[in-house]
Amino acid sequence: MAGVTDRPYRKLCKALGAGYAVSEMAASNPSLWNSVKTSRRLNHDGEIDPVAVQIAGSDPDMMAEAAVFNIAKGARIIDINMGCPVKKVCNVASGSALLRNEALVASILKSVVAACAPHGVPVTLKTRTGWDRTSRNALRIARMAQDIGVAAIILHGRTRCDLYHGHAEYDTIRDVKQALDIPVVANGDIDSPEKARYVLEYTGADAVMVGRAAQGRPWIFREISHYLASGRPLPPPTYGELRDCLLDHLEDHYQFYGEFTGVRSARKHIGWYLSDMPDAGEFLPRINAITCTREQTRAIEQWFDRYPPNEPIVAKARDTSAP
Repeated sequence: MAGVTDRPYRKLCKALGAGYAVSEMAASNPSLWNSVKTSRRLNHDGEIDPVAVQIAGSDPDMMAEAAVFNIAKGARIIDINMGCPVKKVCNVASGSALLRNEALVASILKSVVAACAPHGVPVTLKTRTGWDRTSRNALRIARMAQDIGVAAIILHGRTRCDLYHGHAEYDTIRDVKQALDIPVVANGDIDSPEKARYVLEYTGADAVMVGRAAQGRPWIFREISHYLASGRPLPPPTYGELRDCLLDHLEDHYQFYGEFTGVRSARKHIGWYLSDMPDAGEFLPRINAITCTREQTRAIEQWFDRYPPNEPIVAKARDTSAP
């Protein structure tokens, strides 16, 4: 979710019912901390608590240093990334590549937990079921993490080699939950309130984490919360609600990134919000050619003028199992 779960989007998701949102993956290498990209990722001004920062790397001392650095920046939870399957991350022995070296995993966890303990900051671990389907070792990793002092496990139901193909499996998550005393959060293909309830019931997990299904659909969190509490689905947002949500998001996004980067990085979000709409095919290429935030906003306002604001949106079904 790098490039997606920035501060503006985390704030929006929390406002729409997410109980928790983790920062984009932040590098543990100190030489990168002052870069524009990393500085933005570590900016938590005005963010709703708790502020959780995810760090990535393969050097135990460097990871510990990064944890303390981020605590000074406002982090109240440190999350260790051992789940990212992207090549450029795995090629430097970070992310899910660490699952092939359990001794190094233990060293990193011990180092980070020890560094965070004096500050009273808990450490969580985001990981996958294993490197590939023949070497699923999530249960050993999770038991090790609990023994070292990790506060919670977030487990995606795929191996690294699965990337985002096929479907997540939840048997491993269920096995991990049954073996641990600390909270276990289930992740992977949770794209509806009904799926969230199924995964919670099947795995016994303490919570679910939603990733790609929230792209352009931040209200999924309130939909899940309402369904779990009442057993009844919420009606879809109206076109007026979608318009206001998107424009509010863009305003915060532009302020955060500035004119040049803001108008360009907003394109993917606009695409996620609108690509499921039956008549968005001609509109989105036009949006992608706009280089001015004011013009981008105006084009969206004009596009929504064609829809009655109180009418529920009608969208095509979304396939979140594809990469």
